[in-house]
Amino acid sequence: KPSQEGIYQHYKAIAEATELPIVLYNVPGRTGVNMTAETTLRIARDFNNVVAIKEASGNITQMDDIIKNKPENFNVISGDDGITFPLITLGAVGVISVIGNAFPREFSRMTRLALQGDFANALTIHHRFTELFNLLFVDGNPAGVKSMLNAMGMIENKLRLPLVPTRITTFEAANDLFKTAAVYCERVIFLINYVFRYRFFTFLKHSFRERIATL
Repeated sequence: KPSQEGIYQHYKAIAEATELPIVLYNVPGRTGVNMTAETTLRIARDFNNVVAIKEASGNITQMDDIIKNKPENFNVISGDDGITFPLITLGAVGVISVIGNAFPREFSRMTRLALQGDFANALTIHHRFTELFNLLFVDGNPAGVKSMLNAMGMIENKLRLPLVPTRITTFEAANDLFKTAAVYCERVIFLINYVFRYRFFTFLKHSFRERIATL
């Protein structure tokens, strides 16, 4: 496992070798070592072409520390679907998502609503996905999301070894939640669109009446 200085030197070498924008990725569950807030902020301050971090440490306190102390031109992106909503409320700018592969419209709707400050509607959608978040990762990633896409009839449920498909019990539970979440999200999206259209046409109607009254 690399030390924090080793992580810094690694990204320093990359940043100095290119002018392309770089997004850091902190995923200790896969790499075996956490990139601390101090290391992230050091890299962000020292290299202008390091523009963001995909944070998947699961440590909200660490992520909040980065958001609070980061340079203005540096962004924090959620790397964990389950905490995307709370992380946006703290100042994250979006998510690099797993569940978005299966629910692109619904999950992006939740993200956009949160970014727009409509936390009530965003939280409603977030809560509908809570159990599904856990099921998608209980047998490993990408096994969970591949099983979901298979249930939708989009792909075959095959993985390359040593990865294997989700267990039957996990698949069935996720499939049941998928049906519930899909139906609910369709209703939420319909209602949001309906309210938007109603307000828009009401605005046009009042504007037209005011225009007629001035003639």
